[in-house]
Amino acid sequence: MHFTPEHEALRKTVRDFVSREIDPFVLEWEQAGRAPLHDIFKKMGDLGLLGIQKPSEFGGMGLDYSYNLVFAEEIGRSYGGSLPMAIGVQTDMATPALARFGSDELKKDFLTPAIAGDMVACIGVSEAAAGSDVAGLKTQARSDGDDYVINGSKMWITNALQGDWICLLANTSDGPVHSNKSMIIVPLNSPGISFSDPIDKIGMRASDTGQIFFDDVRVPKRYRIGEENKGFAMQMMQFQEERLYAAATGLKGMERVIEDTIEYCRERKTFGQPVINNQVVHFKLAELQTEIEALRALVWSACQQHVDGLDATRLASMAKLKLGRLWREVSDSCLQYWGGMGFTWDNPASRAYRDTRILSIAGGSDEMMLGIIAKYMGTLPERRSSASKS
Repeated sequence: MHFTPEHEALRKTVRDFVSREIDPFVLEWEQAGRAPLHDIFKKMGDLGLLGIQKPSEFGGMGLDYSYNLVFAEEIGRSYGGSLPMAIGVQTDMATPALARFGSDELKKDFLTPAIAGDMVACIGVSEAAAGSDVAGLKTQARSDGDDYVINGSKMWITNALQGDWICLLANTSDGPVHSNKSMIIVPLNSPGISFSDPIDKIGMRASDTGQIFFDDVRVPKRYRIGEENKGFAMQMMQFQEERLYAAATGLKGMERVIEDTIEYCRERKTFGQPVINNQVVHFKLAELQTEIEALRALVWSACQQHVDGLDATRLASMAKLKLGRLWREVSDSCLQYWGGMGFTWDNPASRAYRDTRILSIAGGSDEMMLGIIAKYMGTLPERRSSASKS
């Protein structure tokens, strides 16, 4: 990937924003259980950071996806994973299908204010009994004249308790599970919507996460994104940008934890010498940095495929798989070198240890990623009918 001066200018803008508007407040937001998303997103919208790859006619910059991943890399440097995740929901999870398949009217009403930071978005796919198994979701959107009437619930919804609208995946027919779902924009102030208390999570403490309940919620059919019953395919496409964004945010995040650990290990002494002088320590950190560089090459290879209009699913799935596993190794190794300080709450390694465990679950579990990769390798066993087994 060749980076232009425009890439580098964007990188500096995002890095400055993280240093000024996110890092100084992370601990305060974690203690409060949420970050003030409307305030943060409005500041980002004013800088043009919420619509980098979105169409210019709806307020975006109209740039290719490589610019969005530069943004993702730098936003990932922020302390803690809460804000990168909340921001990624807005830019790479709830809005890609809307930008690609939504009507101009729908984009004007929901995409434009999301890009401007005037509205907070969330994505409604997971349910209590259907996480990685997207085909198994139960939420229904029943046709009633010019409206849909929605019943069901969505679980683990990031930005739920501050959101203005949700990009909802729901069943709109009784057909086969891969072709009976539609993607619908639902304003979260609609009658019949209620929310759980914030979910008490082990990490991502500054990210408000909740369950959303739909009880005869009525929305006009013009709020549907694209064709009816094509939502499953749209969500599968949307997943690729989510997974690339997640992998890119980890690159600078892991490097920052390593940098902080190196600095601490230079200051901390055991047996009369700095901890960093131990070969086992500096060799391990060198190994981890090498792994990060390998992931970076994979992320940008997948990005190039995506920019070129090719199917990046295989590489994006590999990057997502590697991200979750490498973050666990980096955070655990660095925590160890902080000693007892690593077991304290506001230590950068312990925060990473808590926050990043979700990355092997959310957006497609490690097991789902392995299944996708195996499918592209042609190594999955053939499914036989019950008759052929007898």
